[in-house]
Amino acid sequence: MPRYLVTGAAGFIGRSLAAALLARGESVRGIDNFSTGKRHNLLGLEAMEFLEGDLADPSVAARACSDVEIVFHQAALPSVPRSVADPLSTNAACVDATLQLLVAARAAGVRRVVYAASSSAYGDTPTLPKHEGMTPNPISPYAVAKLAGEYYMRSFARVYGLETVCLRYFNVFGPWQDPTSQYSGVLAVFCRRMLVGQTPTIHGDGEQSRDFTFIQNTVEGNLLAAHADAAAVSGQVMNLATGHRITLNQVVEILRDLTGYEGPVHHAEPRAGDIRHSLADISLAHRLLGYQPAINFREGLRRTVEWYKTLAD
Repeated sequence: MPRYLVTGAAGFIGRSLAAALLARGESVRGIDNFSTGKRHNLLGLEAMEFLEGDLADPSVAARACSDVEIVFHQAALPSVPRSVADPLSTNAACVDATLQLLVAARAAGVRRVVYAASSSAYGDTPTLPKHEGMTPNPISPYAVAKLAGEYYMRSFARVYGLETVCLRYFNVFGPWQDPTSQYSGVLAVFCRRMLVGQTPTIHGDGEQSRDFTFIQNTVEGNLLAAHADAAAVSGQVMNLATGHRITLNQVVEILRDLTGYEGPVHHAEPRAGDIRHSLADISLAHRLLGYQPAINFREGLRRTVEWYKTLAD
């Protein structure tokens, strides 16, 4: 029987997490409804048991959680602009499905759920770095939905004794991130466009900054959270990032070096719901999980560019 369930297994982070578990020889089940996940992302994961379905369906959630010990809940509609355009779909994918998963996990006797929370919960408060003791101030419907998922996780830990750990991601990037969608992460889009000589677009003046986190660091944080001492971590919310930030203008200059792009940069209007600056205090995850990001931004971006180059070959 599978020991682990990865939701959103055909997505960027879910696929990366499932691959890491399989590489360790673990028994893994994945589930995805392909609303944003890609079937080709399952290549190389043939050893994983896979279910296609929507976790908002109680019967699907129950089947997914059956005989599983640990759940990595990565499934969502991960986009601020998408949520602004369609808040109902975001709520269904990020709130309804999460609650159904928790109900099914409790009924199936799952021991722990590790939840992909979001730094968007902090909103645009000027305090930097963002720490877990700050009052949430979500701006976009996506941020509200992901924060609601956090509260459900903490509630199930307190009321039902289900072990839950919430990891607030900060702008995860790396191989397998889809560069083609209008809702793709900015680094994926920049890499794809600059590699083929197309002009990248920055929304705003480019001085907005992010704590970009390479996917390998995110995967490692999840694996640590799955097996950390329950007395220390159950019901906790922790930042998962690098503790460093970089502006989009700086990103473009690094990518010029990595891709050879010599063209201009287009500036467009800022996007509704976007925050200005983001930087994580990762001391809590370091203390409770032993988490320490191993791959810095430039090295992670180099590896990412090299991966996107293989797609063009």
